[in-house]
Amino acid sequence: MRCVAFMRNVNQGQRGHPSTVDIVAGFADAGCPDVQTFQSNGTILFDSDDPAEVVEGAEEAIAVRSGHERDILWIALADLVAIVDEHGAPHDSRGYEFTLHRGGTVDNRASDAISLMTRARCEIVDAGPGWALVRNDVDGQGNATPVLERLTGDRATSRGLPTILRLVARFGSPAG
Repeated sequence: MRCVAFMRNVNQGQRGHPSTVDIVAGFADAGCPDVQTFQSNGTILFDSDDPAEVVEGAEEAIAVRSGHERDILWIALADLVAIVDEHGAPHDSRGYEFTLHRGGTVDNRASDAISLMTRARCEIVDAGPGWALVRNDVDGQGNATPVLERLTGDRATSRGLPTILRLVARFGSPAG
């Protein structure tokens, strides 16, 4: 199965972050020697019949290789394509973030979610198991990760929707 992994808080090539070499080698150590990085934000495409095991192994291997521990969350590429297909490209996708988290499906109608979204000036537009699509009310703000972390009580990581749209356009077709 083709999957997309999001490493949390990564800027490849910057001091204090795992390098691209460490990330690729860490996935190879975990049994996935043929990965592709996408941009420099810790987004990785990989193939596996057991993605959860690969990601767990990659987290450990990358920490050993680089000295920098990072959470890695993943989603099947087919699921990501389906989410993009369902929502299309909003007129201005720059205000949207796609977030992966470990907290099940978030109910955006729950009172605690509504209160938190109101304070953070964002809206969870849609959510499914382990993911959410968030629209920020203020240009240039990214509130999805902290909002989802508060709602789920666990780590989350986000990518801007324009990044997701480019990733799906490049790798989302069967030939990709």
